[in-house]
Amino acid sequence: MQIPFYVLAQAEAAPSMWGAMVPMLAIFAIFYFLLIWPVRKRQKALQKLVEELKRGDKVVTNGGIYGEIAAIEGSLVYLKISDNTKIKISKSAIAGLEGDGEPGGSKS
Repeated sequence: MQIPFYVLAQAEAAPSMWGAMVPMLAIFAIFYFLLIWPVRKRQKALQKLVEELKRGDKVVTNGGIYGEIAAIEGSLVYLKISDNTKIKISKSAIAGLEGDGEPGGSKS
């Protein structure tokens, strides 16, 4: 028995599921390596920096306040911003070390 021509044409024209998934996976991989991965890397570096803070480190906060760490109590940091002025901030408000281009960079 011979298969009609229109049946063969329909079978060849139907796209496979893998053919449609490959471009989607490629787009996801591009977004991951260009957007998600660098942000996660920076977040991990900042988290490591915040965990390693010690008294005397010169830091900058997310609000743009420059100061020197006077004391650390759990998740709080006492920041000395002038001779007689100390403020209490959260560790999560630390943006990085003073003078560093990126959080978690080398200390100078």
